[in-house]
Amino acid sequence: MTRLERSRTLRLLCTVGAMASLVVVLFPVYAVVVASFETTLTLLGNTYYFLPHAATLQNYQVVLQAQAGHLLTSLIVGVGTAVLALVVAVPAAYALAKYPLRVTVVLVSALLVAQIVPSIVIATSLFKVFHWIHLLNSYPGLILADGTYAIPFAILVLRAFFFSLPNEVMQAARVDGATEWQTFLRIVVPLGRSAVITVMVFAFLNGWGDFIFALTVLNGTTVEPITLAIYTYLGNFTQDWGAVMASVVFAIVPAAVMLVVAQRYIASGLTAGSVVG
Repeated sequence: MTRLERSRTLRLLCTVGAMASLVVVLFPVYAVVVASFETTLTLLGNTYYFLPHAATLQNYQVVLQAQAGHLLTSLIVGVGTAVLALVVAVPAAYALAKYPLRVTVVLVSALLVAQIVPSIVIATSLFKVFHWIHLLNSYPGLILADGTYAIPFAILVLRAFFFSLPNEVMQAARVDGATEWQTFLRIVVPLGRSAVITVMVFAFLNGWGDFIFALTVLNGTTVEPITLAIYTYLGNFTQDWGAVMASVVFAIVPAAVMLVVAQRYIASGLTAGSVVG
C-alpha cells in the first residue's frame, strides 16, 4: 500500500468514525424531537417512527402553559451563574497566573479536587450551610450552589490563557501610566475575550442544566428550574409522554443555540492556553 493509499484510508476511517460518533450523540436528541410531535398513544405503540407520525403541536401548547415560568427560572439561574463565575474567576485566574504566590500550588490543587468531588457530596454540605443562612429555596442559593462547579472550572481555563499573555504587554500599559486595574480591565480582559466567552458559556450551561443542586436546595414551591420541572412533570404525568418530550426540547434548544453561536470562541478559548508563547 502506497503512502497516498494509506493517507486516503486513514481519512476514510476518520470520517467514518466521526460520522458514527455524531450519530450516537445526536440520535437521542433527534428521537426526543420526533417524539415531541407524537401523541402518547403513538409513543406507547409497538411501532417506532423515524419521522413524526400524525404530527401534532398539542404537546407544545400544553408545555408552554405549564412550563414557561420554569424556563424563565432556568434562564435567571443560568445567567446568574455565568455572571458570578466571571466576577470571581477572571481576576482570580489573572492573579494566579501573573503574581507569584506561595499558596498558588495549594489553590490550584484545591480547584482541581473541586472538579472531581461528586456533586451530591457538595449539595449535601451546602444544604446544611444554606439552612443556617436562610438561602434554601432561593435564586441566590441555587446560583451559589451552581457556582461551586462553574467557578473552579472557569479559573483553571482562564489561568491557562493568562499564562500565555506576554508580560511585556502589561508592562507597556503600566509605562503609559495605566494603573493595575486599568491594565486588567482595558488590556487583559479584551485580549482574553475568547477564553472569557468560553467560561461564560460553560457556566451558563452548568446553571441551565443543573439538577442535583436544584433537587437539594429547592423545595419546588416558588423556585423551580426546567430540569426539576421535567422531573416533577414526569412523576405527575407519566402517561403524557408527548408533553414530557416537548418539555425536554424546550430545555435543549436554548443551550444548543448558545453553543452554536459561540462555538468559534469556545474552540479558540479552550486551546488558547495550551501553548505558551
